[in-house]
Amino acid sequence: MGIDLNELRSLPITEKLRIVELLWDDIGESNEPLPISAWQREEVERRRDEMLKNPDMGLDHEQVWKRIRGEDAQAG
Repeated sequence: MGIDLNELRSLPITEKLRIVELLWDDIGESNEPLPISAWQREEVERRRDEMLKNPDMGLDHEQVWKRIRGEDAQAG
């Protein structure tokens, strides 16, 4: 595969963003596992263990969207 980095750099930002979007969508549709490093795996496990010890420390997706929309009186 021959990707000309200089050609990509010369593209307008809108075209660069479109390429990124297409690549991101392609990655999302792939069944290929994403490689993660040992430190990333350790951090995921640490955060999981922390959430299991204290489930009230996090927010579910509905709470997050309420906060984003400003519907959560406790936000801020």
